[in-house]
Amino acid sequence: MSLSGLTAREILPADGCRGALVGRVWRPDVAGPSVVAIRADADGAARILDVTAAFPTVSDLCEAPDPAAALRGAGGEDLGSLDATLANTPPDGRDTSRPWLLAPVDLQALKAAGVTFATSMLERVIEERARGDLAAAAAIRAEVERLVGRDLRRLKPGSPEAMALKEVLVAQGAWSQYLEVGIGPDAEIFTKAQPLSAVGCGADAGLHPDSHWNNPEPEVALAVASDQRIVGATLANDVNLRDFEGRSALLLGKAKDNNASCALGPFVRLFDGTFGLDHVRRTTVTLEVTGTDGFRLEGTSPLSEISRDPEELADALMGRTHNYPDGALLLLGTMFAPIQDRHGPGLGFTHADGDRVVVASPELGSLVNRMRPCDACEPWTFGARALMRNLAARGIL
Repeated sequence: MSLSGLTAREILPADGCRGALVGRVWRPDVAGPSVVAIRADADGAARILDVTAAFPTVSDLCEAPDPAAALRGAGGEDLGSLDATLANTPPDGRDTSRPWLLAPVDLQALKAAGVTFATSMLERVIEERARGDLAAAAAIRAEVERLVGRDLRRLKPGSPEAMALKEVLVAQGAWSQYLEVGIGPDAEIFTKAQPLSAVGCGADAGLHPDSHWNNPEPEVALAVASDQRIVGATLANDVNLRDFEGRSALLLGKAKDNNASCALGPFVRLFDGTFGLDHVRRTTVTLEVTGTDGFRLEGTSPLSEISRDPEELADALMGRTHNYPDGALLLLGTMFAPIQDRHGPGLGFTHADGDRVVVASPELGSLVNRMRPCDACEPWTFGARALMRNLAARGIL
């Protein structure tokens, strides 16, 4: 399915350019990426301002005492309309002499919190018991729900009530490593992808070609500075291979970290008077999957139902035992685990080549990607060495 025809209105937050929106674009004229601010012109149209001279990386901007104020105060070069750059972003038919959008972060570590919603926790238990066998999942799902129940939203992880439930499940032989991180005292924090490897809005996102049971994971991701300040948020698709992870938790790296398997964007909205952590706590993330076969799937993931508060997850990410000098982006997890049959009765959901996926929230806009085999996506070739050399050659460092 084509990604052409995207407009700025479709991907911007509901309040347009009112927030402090930072992103990145590839500039062919300088053979490298630029940090950009999204601002409205006199007519209200979104335009792209290159602020790289003030902030060589998004990581640098996030380290400022007040990143939103710093972004608003930065001057720079007008690169034209967001509509034009967005139209040139999809890989099909791209004019490589003109700019296109990238993921809105750069040097930050790309981390994720797992099993943070009760619904997705139960699906992980099912994956584990099915050993990656999609056909066995339905029967196992019924058995797990009989033992554990379906509504664990009020159960505080690590609480005496959660530990009492653990004792019961252990006695019944129903305990799982996923229940351990879902209701136990310690959050699961893992590496989703490498810095600079994420893809942005309008790009192809990758699925490992050997996977036959997989799904999107619509999430909010926090931008966290090196001193643990949460300074902003963006949208994410934590693409998940259920068959790989279900066979063994030790395959988490292969299930999660593949070419183009981390999609972020469209922009990081920095915290200011218009948007803050409480807005994140109250937002609802929506998902829409449209296939070339006419298949359509919709879902929602209210952040209010998260088992661990976003601030608690950020504390688990970073501190005296875990340092990230360039900051980090933390995906908060999802309650959405699709089980709608697509390829036959009892076979549940899995992606098809060409699926168009939209992850959205009113405050953060819409992240739009097309699913492809990861070896058919654009290869990742521009890493940290290339970035430093490029910025130095441009006289920015």
